[in-house]
Amino acid sequence: MQRRQFIHALAAVSASSPLLLASATARAASGKVAVPLDSARWSPLNVQRLQLLLSQHGSASAGYRAERKPYAVFDWDNTCIMNDCEEALLMYQINHLQYKLTPDEFRQVLWRDVPDETFMADYKTVDGKLVRMADIAADVESDYRWLYANYQGLAGSRSLEDVQASDQFKDFRAKLYFMYDAICDSFPLEIGYKWIIYFYKNMSTAELQAMALASHKAALGDALRKVRYESPRSLPGRAGVVADSHFHGIRVHEEIRGLMHTLRANGIDVYVSTASIDDVVRVFAGHEDFGYGVPPENVIGLRLEMDKGRYSDRYLNGWHFNWGPGKTVGIRQQLQAKKGYGPILVAGDSDGDAWMLRDFADTSVGLIVNRMKKGEIGADSKLAAEQLGQPQARFILQGRDESTGLMLPDEKSLKYGKSERKLLA
Repeated sequence: MQRRQFIHALAAVSASSPLLLASATARAASGKVAVPLDSARWSPLNVQRLQLLLSQHGSASAGYRAERKPYAVFDWDNTCIMNDCEEALLMYQINHLQYKLTPDEFRQVLWRDVPDETFMADYKTVDGKLVRMADIAADVESDYRWLYANYQGLAGSRSLEDVQASDQFKDFRAKLYFMYDAICDSFPLEIGYKWIIYFYKNMSTAELQAMALASHKAALGDALRKVRYESPRSLPGRAGVVADSHFHGIRVHEEIRGLMHTLRANGIDVYVSTASIDDVVRVFAGHEDFGYGVPPENVIGLRLEMDKGRYSDRYLNGWHFNWGPGKTVGIRQQLQAKKGYGPILVAGDSDGDAWMLRDFADTSVGLIVNRMKKGEIGADSKLAAEQLGQPQARFILQGRDESTGLMLPDEKSLKYGKSERKLLA
Protein backbone atom coordinates (compact mmCIF):
# COMPACT_ATOMS: atom_id res chain seq x y z
CA MET A 1 0.00 0.00 0.00
CA GLN A 2 1.37 3.39 -0.94
CA ARG A 3 1.43 5.82 1.94
CA ARG A 4 1.39 9.59 1.91
CA GLN A 5 4.54 10.97 3.48
CA PHE A 6 4.29 14.04 5.69
CA ILE A 7 5.41 17.28 3.95
CA HIS A 8 7.51 19.47 6.22
CA ALA A 9 8.41 22.21 3.76
CA LEU A 10 5.74 24.72 2.81
CA ALA A 11 7.73 25.50 -0.34
CA ALA A 12 6.89 22.04 -1.64
CA VAL A 13 3.19 22.84 -1.76
CA SER A 14 1.55 24.69 -4.67
CA ALA A 15 0.00 28.06 -3.84
CA SER A 16 -3.26 26.90 -5.38
CA SER A 17 -3.60 23.72 -3.27
CA PRO A 18 -6.46 23.11 -0.81
CA LEU A 19 -3.80 23.07 1.93
CA LEU A 20 -2.93 26.73 1.38
CA LEU A 21 -6.56 27.70 0.99
CA ALA A 22 -7.38 26.10 4.33
CA SER A 23 -4.35 27.58 6.10
CA ALA A 24 -5.04 31.00 4.59
CA THR A 25 -8.56 30.87 6.02
CA ALA A 26 -7.16 30.04 9.45
CA ARG A 27 -4.53 32.79 9.26
CA ALA A 28 -7.11 35.35 8.26
CA ALA A 29 -9.21 34.38 11.25
CA SER A 30 -6.53 34.33 13.93
CA GLY A 31 -2.95 34.91 12.87
CA LYS A 32 -0.01 32.92 11.54
CA VAL A 33 0.99 29.27 11.46
CA ALA A 34 4.70 28.34 11.53
CA VAL A 35 4.13 25.08 9.63
CA PRO A 36 0.67 24.33 8.19
CA LEU A 37 -1.04 20.95 8.35
CA ASP A 38 -0.91 18.68 5.33
CA SER A 39 -4.57 18.34 4.34
CA ALA A 40 -3.96 14.72 3.20
CA ARG A 41 -7.21 12.78 3.75
CA TRP A 42 -8.52 14.94 6.59
CA SER A 43 -12.10 16.11 6.44
CA PRO A 44 -11.88 19.66 4.99
CA LEU A 45 -13.71 21.02 8.04
CA ASN A 46 -11.20 19.32 10.31
CA VAL A 47 -8.28 20.83 8.40
CA GLN A 48 -9.72 24.27 9.07
CA ARG A 49 -10.39 23.53 12.73
CA LEU A 50 -6.91 22.13 13.34
CA GLN A 51 -5.29 24.99 11.43
CA LEU A 52 -7.17 27.41 13.66
CA LEU A 53 -5.89 25.59 16.74
CA LEU A 54 -2.32 25.85 15.44
CA SER A 55 -2.67 29.56 14.72
CA GLN A 56 -4.17 30.25 18.15
CA HIS A 57 -1.77 28.15 20.26
CA GLY A 58 1.32 27.47 18.14
CA SER A 59 4.72 29.14 18.24
CA ALA A 60 3.70 31.78 15.68
CA SER A 61 0.78 33.01 17.81
CA ALA A 62 1.08 36.27 19.72
CA GLY A 63 0.51 34.65 23.11
CA TYR A 64 2.93 31.73 22.73
CA ARG A 65 5.39 31.24 25.59
CA ALA A 66 8.19 28.73 25.13
CA GLU A 67 8.45 28.17 28.88
CA ARG A 68 4.75 27.21 28.93
CA LYS A 69 4.57 24.97 25.87
CA PRO A 70 1.11 23.71 24.97
CA TYR A 71 0.69 19.96 24.59
CA ALA A 72 -1.58 17.41 22.94
CA VAL A 73 -2.53 13.91 24.13
CA PHE A 74 -3.36 11.03 21.77
CA ASP A 75 -4.85 7.65 22.48
CA TRP A 76 -2.87 5.01 20.58
CA ASP A 77 -4.86 1.95 19.45
CA ASN A 78 -7.48 2.75 16.80
CA THR A 79 -6.54 6.43 17.00
CA CYS A 80 -2.90 6.67 15.93
CA ILE A 81 -3.15 3.32 14.15
CA MET A 82 -5.89 1.15 12.68
CA ASN A 83 -6.64 -1.73 15.09
CA ASP A 84 -5.07 -2.63 18.43
CA CYS A 85 -1.34 -3.38 18.74
CA GLU A 86 -1.61 -5.14 22.11
CA GLU A 87 -4.38 -7.45 20.93
CA ALA A 88 -2.26 -8.11 17.84
CA LEU A 89 0.62 -8.92 20.20
CA LEU A 90 -1.60 -11.34 22.14
CA MET A 91 -2.24 -13.27 18.92
CA TYR A 92 1.43 -13.01 17.89
CA GLN A 93 2.56 -14.34 21.27
CA ILE A 94 0.10 -17.23 20.99
CA ASN A 95 1.10 -18.08 17.42
CA HIS A 96 4.83 -18.02 18.23
CA LEU A 97 4.52 -19.51 21.73
CA GLN A 98 6.75 -16.75 23.06
CA TYR A 99 6.32 -17.34 26.78
CA LYS A 100 8.84 -17.52 29.60
CA LEU A 101 6.47 -19.33 31.93
CA THR A 102 6.61 -22.80 33.40
CA PRO A 103 3.26 -24.65 33.28
CA ASP A 104 2.67 -23.83 36.95
CA GLU A 105 3.44 -20.14 36.35
CA PHE A 106 1.17 -20.15 33.31
CA ARG A 107 -1.67 -21.51 35.42
CA GLN A 108 -1.05 -18.77 37.99
CA VAL A 109 -1.28 -16.08 35.32
CA LEU A 110 -4.45 -17.63 33.85
CA TRP A 111 -6.18 -17.14 37.17
CA ARG A 112 -4.65 -13.77 38.12
CA ASP A 113 -7.57 -11.58 39.37
CA VAL A 114 -10.18 -13.48 37.29
CA PRO A 115 -13.29 -14.67 39.21
CA ASP A 116 -14.35 -18.29 38.92
CA GLU A 117 -17.70 -17.50 37.37
CA THR A 118 -19.67 -18.26 34.23
CA PHE A 119 -19.04 -15.88 31.32
CA MET A 120 -21.86 -13.70 30.01
CA ALA A 121 -24.38 -15.31 27.64
CA ASP A 122 -22.66 -13.86 24.54
CA TYR A 123 -19.76 -16.25 25.19
CA LYS A 124 -21.21 -19.71 24.73
CA THR A 125 -19.83 -22.81 23.06
CA VAL A 126 -20.63 -23.40 19.40
CA ASP A 127 -23.30 -25.78 20.68
CA GLY A 128 -24.92 -23.05 22.77
CA LYS A 129 -23.69 -24.03 26.24
CA LEU A 130 -22.54 -21.51 28.84
CA VAL A 131 -18.81 -21.43 29.56
CA ARG A 132 -17.34 -21.27 33.05
CA MET A 133 -13.92 -19.83 33.79
CA ALA A 134 -12.74 -22.94 35.65
CA ASP A 135 -13.55 -25.23 32.73
CA ILE A 136 -11.90 -23.26 29.94
CA ALA A 137 -8.91 -22.41 32.13
CA ALA A 138 -8.39 -26.14 32.76
CA ASP A 139 -8.45 -26.80 29.01
CA VAL A 140 -5.96 -24.02 28.22
CA GLU A 141 -3.66 -25.12 31.04
CA SER A 142 -3.71 -28.70 29.72
CA ASP A 143 -2.87 -27.46 26.22
CA TYR A 144 0.02 -25.34 27.52
CA ARG A 145 1.47 -28.24 29.46
CA TRP A 146 1.50 -30.30 26.25
CA LEU A 147 2.98 -27.44 24.22
CA TYR A 148 5.61 -26.73 26.89
CA ALA A 149 6.73 -30.37 26.89
CA ASN A 150 6.87 -30.58 23.08
CA TYR A 151 7.92 -27.20 21.61
CA GLN A 152 11.66 -26.70 21.21
CA GLY A 153 11.37 -23.06 22.24
CA LEU A 154 10.15 -24.18 25.65
CA ALA A 155 11.13 -27.59 27.06
CA GLY A 156 10.62 -29.89 24.05
CA SER A 157 12.27 -30.73 20.75
CA ARG A 158 9.60 -30.23 18.08
CA SER A 159 9.62 -27.25 15.69
CA LEU A 160 7.13 -24.42 15.87
CA GLU A 161 5.58 -25.48 12.56
CA ASP A 162 5.15 -29.00 13.86
CA VAL A 163 3.40 -28.02 17.08
CA GLN A 164 1.27 -25.41 15.28
CA ALA A 165 -0.23 -28.27 13.27
CA SER A 166 -1.35 -30.06 16.44
CA ASP A 167 -4.87 -30.01 17.80
CA GLN A 168 -3.45 -28.96 21.17
CA PHE A 169 -2.08 -25.76 19.64
CA LYS A 170 -5.32 -25.02 17.79
CA ASP A 171 -7.28 -25.58 20.97
CA PHE A 172 -4.86 -23.36 22.91
CA ARG A 173 -5.13 -20.49 20.41
CA ALA A 174 -8.92 -20.53 20.09
CA LYS A 175 -9.62 -20.92 23.79
CA LEU A 176 -7.03 -18.45 25.10
CA TYR A 177 -8.20 -15.72 22.72
CA PHE A 178 -11.84 -16.56 23.55
CA MET A 179 -10.94 -16.19 27.24
CA TYR A 180 -9.53 -12.70 26.67
CA ASP A 181 -12.68 -11.40 24.99
CA ALA A 182 -14.96 -13.19 27.45
CA ILE A 183 -13.10 -11.85 30.50
CA CYS A 184 -13.15 -8.28 29.14
CA ASP A 185 -16.89 -8.38 28.45
CA SER A 186 -18.08 -10.49 31.37
CA PHE A 187 -16.19 -8.78 34.19
CA PRO A 188 -14.92 -5.23 34.86
CA LEU A 189 -12.76 -4.24 31.89
CA GLU A 190 -9.83 -3.55 34.19
CA ILE A 191 -9.51 -7.29 34.87
CA GLY A 192 -9.11 -8.21 31.19
CA TYR A 193 -6.83 -5.33 30.23
CA LYS A 194 -4.44 -6.17 33.07
CA TRP A 195 -4.74 -9.94 32.51
CA ILE A 196 -3.40 -9.70 28.95
CA ILE A 197 -0.12 -8.14 30.14
CA TYR A 198 0.52 -10.65 32.93
CA PHE A 199 1.61 -13.14 30.24
CA TYR A 200 4.79 -11.04 29.85
CA LYS A 201 5.96 -12.33 33.24
CA ASN A 202 9.71 -13.21 33.41
CA MET A 203 10.54 -11.18 30.29
CA SER A 204 12.98 -8.28 30.41
CA THR A 205 11.94 -4.98 28.86
CA ALA A 206 14.30 -5.64 25.95
CA GLU A 207 12.73 -9.08 25.36
CA LEU A 208 9.19 -7.73 25.46
CA GLN A 209 10.03 -4.86 23.13
CA ALA A 210 11.79 -7.15 20.65
CA MET A 211 8.66 -9.32 20.54
CA ALA A 212 6.48 -6.22 20.20
CA LEU A 213 8.59 -4.86 17.33
CA ALA A 214 8.29 -8.17 15.47
CA SER A 215 4.53 -8.21 16.11
CA HIS A 216 4.04 -4.61 14.94
CA LYS A 217 5.93 -5.25 11.71
CA ALA A 218 4.10 -8.51 11.05
CA ALA A 219 0.74 -6.81 11.59
CA LEU A 220 1.65 -3.94 9.28
CA GLY A 221 2.48 -6.48 6.58
CA ASP A 222 -0.68 -8.51 7.14
CA ALA A 223 -3.97 -8.05 5.33
CA LEU A 224 -6.85 -6.40 7.16
CA ARG A 225 -9.02 -9.46 7.71
CA LYS A 226 -11.27 -10.99 10.32
CA VAL A 227 -10.44 -14.63 11.01
CA ARG A 228 -12.63 -17.00 13.00
CA TYR A 229 -10.74 -19.46 15.18
CA GLU A 230 -12.66 -22.52 16.36
CA SER A 231 -11.24 -25.06 18.79
CA PRO A 232 -11.02 -28.62 17.40
CA ARG A 233 -13.90 -30.98 18.09
CA SER A 234 -11.32 -33.68 18.83
CA LEU A 235 -10.46 -31.79 22.07
CA PRO A 236 -13.71 -30.57 23.62
CA GLY A 237 -12.19 -30.72 27.09
CA ARG A 238 -14.27 -29.46 29.98
CA ALA A 239 -15.47 -26.25 28.33
CA GLY A 240 -16.54 -27.69 24.97
CA VAL A 241 -15.89 -26.30 21.50
CA VAL A 242 -15.61 -22.49 21.32
CA ALA A 243 -14.93 -19.97 18.56
CA ASP A 244 -13.85 -16.34 18.41
CA SER A 245 -12.68 -13.89 15.74
CA HIS A 246 -9.57 -11.74 15.58
CA PHE A 247 -9.21 -8.67 13.35
CA HIS A 248 -5.75 -9.12 11.81
CA GLY A 249 -3.63 -6.34 10.39
CA ILE A 250 -2.57 -2.86 11.49
CA ARG A 251 -2.24 0.33 9.48
CA VAL A 252 -0.46 3.58 10.20
CA HIS A 253 -2.81 6.56 10.24
CA GLU A 254 -0.66 8.92 8.21
CA GLU A 255 -2.88 11.88 9.03
CA ILE A 256 -2.36 11.40 12.77
CA ARG A 257 1.38 10.90 12.30
CA GLY A 258 1.50 14.07 10.19
CA LEU A 259 -0.51 15.98 12.80
CA MET A 260 1.99 14.97 15.49
CA HIS A 261 4.88 16.32 13.39
CA THR A 262 2.95 19.51 12.64
CA LEU A 263 2.17 20.10 16.31
CA ARG A 264 5.84 19.74 17.25
CA ALA A 265 6.88 22.02 14.37
CA ASN A 266 4.54 24.62 15.88
CA GLY A 267 6.02 24.30 19.36
CA ILE A 268 3.37 21.97 20.79
CA ASP A 269 4.49 18.84 22.64
CA VAL A 270 2.94 15.42 21.90
CA TYR A 271 2.04 12.70 24.42
CA VAL A 272 0.34 9.32 24.17
CA SER A 273 -2.11 7.92 26.73
CA THR A 274 -2.84 4.24 26.19
CA ALA A 275 -4.70 1.38 27.88
CA SER A 276 -2.00 -0.99 26.60
CA ILE A 277 1.21 -1.54 28.57
CA ASP A 278 3.35 1.49 27.84
CA ASP A 279 6.51 -0.46 26.95
CA VAL A 280 4.71 -2.09 23.98
CA VAL A 281 3.32 1.19 22.65
CA ARG A 282 6.67 2.93 23.13
CA VAL A 283 8.12 0.65 20.46
CA PHE A 284 5.49 1.72 17.91
CA ALA A 285 5.30 5.38 18.92
CA GLY A 286 9.05 5.95 19.14
CA HIS A 287 10.81 3.54 16.78
CA GLU A 288 12.34 5.27 13.75
CA ASP A 289 10.86 2.66 11.39
CA PHE A 290 7.34 3.94 12.10
CA GLY A 291 7.99 7.68 12.12
CA TYR A 292 5.75 9.00 14.90
CA GLY A 293 8.69 10.34 16.88
CA VAL A 294 7.14 10.14 20.36
CA PRO A 295 9.83 9.88 23.10
CA PRO A 296 9.38 6.92 25.47
CA GLU A 297 8.91 9.22 28.47
CA ASN A 298 5.91 10.79 26.70
CA VAL A 299 3.90 7.54 26.73
CA ILE A 300 1.55 6.91 29.66
CA GLY A 301 0.06 3.42 29.86
CA LEU A 302 -0.42 0.32 31.99
CA ARG A 303 2.56 -0.79 34.08
CA LEU A 304 3.74 -3.93 35.87
CA GLU A 305 5.86 -4.44 38.93
CA MET A 306 9.41 -5.47 38.06
CA ASP A 307 11.29 -8.30 39.79
CA LYS A 308 15.07 -8.23 39.29
CA GLY A 309 14.73 -6.50 35.93
CA ARG A 310 11.88 -8.69 34.68
CA TYR A 311 8.14 -8.21 34.56
CA SER A 312 6.07 -9.82 37.27
CA ASP A 313 2.38 -10.75 37.10
CA ARG A 314 1.47 -7.96 39.52
CA TYR A 315 0.16 -4.56 38.48
CA LEU A 316 2.35 -1.65 39.58
CA ASN A 317 1.36 -0.71 43.12
CA GLY A 318 -0.22 2.74 43.27
CA TRP A 319 -0.34 3.20 39.49
CA HIS A 320 -3.77 4.14 38.13
CA PHE A 321 -5.67 2.01 35.59
CA ASN A 322 -5.11 4.07 32.44
CA TRP A 323 -8.52 3.67 30.79
CA GLY A 324 -11.65 5.85 30.81
CA PRO A 325 -11.65 8.09 33.90
CA GLY A 326 -8.18 6.70 34.65
CA LYS A 327 -6.74 8.45 31.59
CA THR A 328 -7.87 11.74 33.08
CA VAL A 329 -6.15 10.73 36.33
CA GLY A 330 -2.94 9.94 34.43
CA ILE A 331 -2.91 13.27 32.59
CA ARG A 332 -3.63 15.19 35.79
CA GLN A 333 -0.94 13.39 37.79
CA GLN A 334 1.77 13.02 35.16
CA LEU A 335 1.27 16.19 33.08
CA GLN A 336 -1.10 18.79 34.49
CA ALA A 337 0.34 18.65 38.01
CA LYS A 338 3.83 19.34 36.64
CA LYS A 339 2.92 21.84 33.94
CA GLY A 340 0.06 23.63 35.65
CA TYR A 341 -2.36 23.30 32.74
CA GLY A 342 -4.20 20.72 30.64
CA PRO A 343 -3.83 19.65 26.99
CA ILE A 344 -5.05 21.89 24.16
CA LEU A 345 -5.84 18.87 21.95
CA VAL A 346 -6.99 15.37 22.89
CA ALA A 347 -7.59 12.58 20.36
CA GLY A 348 -9.35 9.24 20.88
CA ASP A 349 -11.82 6.74 19.48
CA SER A 350 -13.64 4.83 22.25
CA ASP A 351 -15.12 4.85 25.75
CA GLY A 352 -11.58 4.48 27.04
CA ASP A 353 -10.92 8.03 25.81
CA ALA A 354 -14.29 9.71 26.37
CA TRP A 355 -13.42 11.29 29.69
CA MET A 356 -10.03 12.71 28.73
CA LEU A 357 -11.62 14.17 25.60
CA ARG A 358 -13.93 16.36 27.71
CA ASP A 359 -12.42 16.72 31.20
CA PHE A 360 -9.94 19.56 30.70
CA ALA A 361 -10.92 23.22 30.56
CA ASP A 362 -7.76 23.99 28.54
CA THR A 363 -8.71 21.61 25.71
CA SER A 364 -9.69 23.47 22.54
CA VAL A 365 -10.33 20.43 20.34
CA GLY A 366 -11.39 16.88 21.08
CA LEU A 367 -10.59 14.87 17.94
CA ILE A 368 -12.60 11.64 17.61
CA VAL A 369 -11.62 8.95 15.11
CA ASN A 370 -15.14 7.98 14.16
CA ARG A 371 -15.85 4.31 14.86
CA MET A 372 -19.60 4.98 15.18
CA LYS A 373 -19.77 3.72 18.73
CA LYS A 374 -22.41 4.21 21.40
CA GLY A 375 -21.79 4.74 25.11
CA GLU A 376 -19.67 7.55 26.51
CA ILE A 377 -17.78 8.13 23.25
CA GLY A 378 -21.13 8.11 21.46
CA ALA A 379 -22.20 11.08 23.58
CA ASP A 380 -19.03 12.97 22.61
CA SER A 381 -19.57 11.99 18.96
CA LYS A 382 -23.13 13.33 19.05
CA LEU A 383 -21.81 16.68 20.27
CA ALA A 384 -19.29 16.66 17.42
CA ALA A 385 -22.07 15.99 14.91
CA GLU A 386 -24.06 18.91 16.31
CA GLN A 387 -21.03 21.20 15.96
CA LEU A 388 -20.18 20.34 12.34
CA GLY A 389 -18.94 23.44 10.52
CA GLN A 390 -18.58 25.61 13.62
CA PRO A 391 -15.22 27.45 13.41
CA GLN A 392 -14.51 26.85 17.12
CA ALA A 393 -16.02 23.34 17.36
CA ARG A 394 -15.05 21.71 20.66
CA PHE A 395 -15.41 18.17 19.26
CA ILE A 396 -14.69 16.99 15.72
CA LEU A 397 -15.23 13.63 14.00
CA GLN A 398 -12.75 12.13 11.53
CA GLY A 399 -13.91 9.33 9.24
CA ARG A 400 -11.96 6.30 8.05
CA ASP A 401 -12.42 3.20 5.91
CA GLU A 402 -11.95 0.08 8.04
CA SER A 403 -11.43 -2.11 4.97
CA THR A 404 -8.31 -0.18 3.92
CA GLY A 405 -7.25 1.44 7.18
CA LEU A 406 -7.15 4.81 5.40
CA MET A 407 -8.69 8.01 6.67
CA LEU A 408 -11.51 9.46 4.60
CA PRO A 409 -11.91 13.17 3.72
CA ASP A 410 -15.21 13.04 5.59
CA GLU A 411 -16.66 12.97 9.09
CA LYS A 412 -18.44 9.73 8.20
CA SER A 413 -16.77 6.31 8.43
CA LEU A 414 -17.09 3.04 6.57
CA LYS A 415 -17.23 -0.03 8.80
CA TYR A 416 -15.38 -3.19 7.82
CA GLY A 417 -17.54 -5.26 5.47
CA LYS A 418 -20.10 -2.46 4.93
CA SER A 419 -20.76 -0.33 1.86
CA GLU A 420 -22.36 2.82 3.33
CA ARG A 421 -20.59 5.57 5.22
CA LYS A 422 -22.28 6.62 8.46
CA LEU A 423 -21.87 9.50 10.88
CA LEU A 424 -23.19 8.09 14.15
CA ALA A 425 -24.06 4.68 15.62
